[in-house]
Amino acid sequence: MESLTAIILTRNEEKNIGECLRSIQGFASRALVVDCGSTDRTVEIAQSMGADVRFHEFTYYAAQFNWGIDHGDIDTEWILRLDADERMTPDTIREAAEVMHSPGAQRGEVNGVTMESTFYFLGKPMTHGLRNKRKMMIFRRGVGRIEDRRRDAHSVLSEGRSESIRARFLHYDFKDLSSYIRRYNWYAAREMQDYIDYKRGASTAVNTDKRIQAQRKKKFGLYYRAPMFLRAKLWFFYNYVLRGGFLDGREGYLYHYFECYWYRTLVDARIWEYEHTGRGMEELKALD
Repeated sequence: MESLTAIILTRNEEKNIGECLRSIQGFASRALVVDCGSTDRTVEIAQSMGADVRFHEFTYYAAQFNWGIDHGDIDTEWILRLDADERMTPDTIREAAEVMHSPGAQRGEVNGVTMESTFYFLGKPMTHGLRNKRKMMIFRRGVGRIEDRRRDAHSVLSEGRSESIRARFLHYDFKDLSSYIRRYNWYAAREMQDYIDYKRGASTAVNTDKRIQAQRKKKFGLYYRAPMFLRAKLWFFYNYVLRGGFLDGREGYLYHYFECYWYRTLVDARIWEYEHTGRGMEELKALD
């Protein structure tokens, strides 16, 4: 058992929270579930499995997670960032523990553990195209937190560096198409708000894994410089055709269509709406 607190944000995650918590048994010494008003059995299941459940009104992911860091009475050395639809595996636990006990970590030079996921859509792992969901999952308490962004918020370190591991965690980012479409419509509004902040001069720098830094730089330095609406088509073509997303069959087509074309077009539509009407910057409530 590691000196590690897993922070998990929830709202109506009864289908996921049990397996999520089971995946960290024997690894995390504490599970802190920050719930924002579940009306299903999420809280009941989490408490029955020994999790400490606290309520906090939701505004956006980064603010909610950082509230957990600041108000969760955390006294462990490390913090694990885990979503309810994600699972740690025996291999990710073993390799992460090796980093946490490495000489660099003992000297305070290594303060984070970064990994990629095996991403499932419609029950099938995506192995081609846009498939790498990479993030710093573990960071040292007092050194790491989530950058203050409404969307695409990464874990950041105030000092030191993160180390990458080869093993992948599991990410089941799908309930059904209705939930998926509703959630990504909600995401699009938040991404538009981050884009407007960027246009107003907000920093896009992120002190984390170098590959994540490179992805962020390409997003704001290349993608958003391409013509509005055309860039979504190009992004779909790049990932689905050039990077082989079509090799994942019908599930691969649907995933790349929604993720690369439909969602990115929706973000552009939200940006266009704001620039022409001034609407869309209001604060959004938690997704039901």
